Amino acid sequence: MAFSSPRSARPRQVLGALRPRRGGTPAAGPEATPPTPIRPRSAIVAAAVYDDGGHRTASFTRLADTFRALRSTPGGMAWIGLERPDERELAALAREFDLHPLAIEDAIQAHQRPKIERYGDTLFVVLHAARYLDSIEEVEFSELHLFVGPDFVVSVRHGDSPDLATVRGRLESTPQMLSRGPEAVLYAIMDRVVDDYAPVVSGLDFDIDQIESEVFSGDKSVSRRIYELSREVVDFQRAVRPLQNVCQSLAKGAEKYQVDEELQAYLRDVADHLIEVAESVETFRVALRDILTVNATLVAQRQNEEMTHLTEVSIKQGDEVKKISGWAAILFAPTLVGAIYGMNFDFMPELHAVWGYPAALLAMLAVSVGLYGVFRWKKWM
Repeated sequence: MAFSSPRSARPRQVLGALRPRRGGTPAAGPEATPPTPIRPRSAIVAAAVYDDGGHRTASFTRLADTFRALRSTPGGMAWIGLERPDERELAALAREFDLHPLAIEDAIQAHQRPKIERYGDTLFVVLHAARYLDSIEEVEFSELHLFVGPDFVVSVRHGDSPDLATVRGRLESTPQMLSRGPEAVLYAIMDRVVDDYAPVVSGLDFDIDQIESEVFSGDKSVSRRIYELSREVVDFQRAVRPLQNVCQSLAKGAEKYQVDEELQAYLRDVADHLIEVAESVETFRVALRDILTVNATLVAQRQNEEMTHLTEVSIKQGDEVKKISGWAAILFAPTLVGAIYGMNFDFMPELHAVWGYPAALLAMLAVSVGLYGVFRWKKWM
């Protein structure tokens, strides 16, 4: 990943061209007060120039001052950190460092997958940083774009992570590492991004353990949690897997351009840690898939048990209805006979017969006994 052409060989841009144009209609009258111009928000988080020994020579809050100091520092390096810059600031960087328009477009739009691209003597690297939010049990992702040239590193951050101030402080505490140039900064930032994956892995592992307990405890809301966590793992995998290709490309470039052996070892260490993270993420994905299958089986089993219980209740209710219906029919027959002969009409068969009353009783008893026998035979009673 060495850089062939020095930056000093490129034509310089006139700094005055970076200033915004003034315009507008002049105020009417000599006493009119001109409106106060609104100062645009600066996206510069940190900007510093380092000498060839890895020591910081100065820090700046304006890009133009940083460019001017870099030009006056032979063998120096500029490290500029930006957060959500606008087109004006990126255009100034593009003019000064001869950045490719396609890379600038990607840095403005964001929403890029992790990748590495070479434009002449400049590398454009996209990383996805991640951090675990324990309070809401979610993974928050941020995009980080890096322009790495012969004597400069520009980081464009779209999000709250990673904490590049820590990376800068660690490198400044070891000037011998920082003196190795922009490649050392790139590897240090990648190492921080990969190290920040470790808490995410721990958080997801803990969540999966909780989900396993909830599945077997019969929690009805666990299905939604499994789905949401599966999406988190898939998004995490999308951040980790392409980064392995980035490490492989950097390793091939290091061999091709004869990058320092210590930096190559540093890159191999980052790649090893990334492999461990990728394996963990794949394990999580498979585990969640199996948990979802087990949960679906348990839900179906519980539904079958509920259906069996409802069926048993329905059968018991049917038996009760049969018994009630049988007794109602038995009681209905004598009631019908008694109702007919209780109407007290003068002209009714056997109404004045001596044996009429016993015959009616015998008829009611016979019908009741007969119906009882039939219902017993049908197992209604």
